[in-house]
Amino acid sequence: MGRGATTRPPEPPLPDWLRARLLHVGPELLVLDKPSGMPVSARSGESLEHWLPALRMGKRRDPQPAHRLDADTAGCLVLGRTAPMLARLNALFAERRVGKLYWAILRGTLRGEHGTVDAPLRKVSTAASGWRMQVHAAGDPARTAWRILGRAPGLTFVELRPETGRTHQLRVHCAHLGAPILGDAMYGGGPGSLHLLAREIALPLDPPIRVAAPVPGHMRDALAACSSPG
Repeated sequence: MGRGATTRPPEPPLPDWLRARLLHVGPELLVLDKPSGMPVSARSGESLEHWLPALRMGKRRDPQPAHRLDADTAGCLVLGRTAPMLARLNALFAERRVGKLYWAILRGTLRGEHGTVDAPLRKVSTAASGWRMQVHAAGDPARTAWRILGRAPGLTFVELRPETGRTHQLRVHCAHLGAPILGDAMYGGGPGSLHLLAREIALPLDPPIRVAAPVPGHMRDALAACSSPG
């Protein structure tokens, strides 16, 4: 080995629980069913970043997320396995060409069967309660289409299609409608696990890729109560 050469750390084994969460494996990208409660990145504690070397699976570089999901949101997360594909995915997300569909259980009821929330969002912060997002006329444009899929006493099962990708957009927009997402303590949904799933992702590639994530365990009872398709 020549002077100055470095060796790449060996690829760690891919644990069974992570292998089981691979929804799509291609030569240039992965789609992972991210667990609820796991941040994509974190300054301390376990995050998806910790497991990226195990997801290398023969590649020279670790895959990298092409977008973000909140730590408590479960479901489809796209990772680029090569630099060209990661750049292409980043452009698709920036241009809003990726189809994103979410399922959520709301704490409360909505009028009508479908609609669109067009409410700009801005970040606010206080020393007492930290930061959060709020609807404000001076915020960044944010739009979310919604459609009801089922109901139960005090609960509503909805499909959400964000047309923009603002931080906490779906959570704040649902609260703005008067029915926050169940388990979203920050925005009025009460304690417990966040009932929000990145259900489906559609990538306009050649050929197109469409992937759906399974319903996580903590959402199954509420979905069953709402007579969901499961």
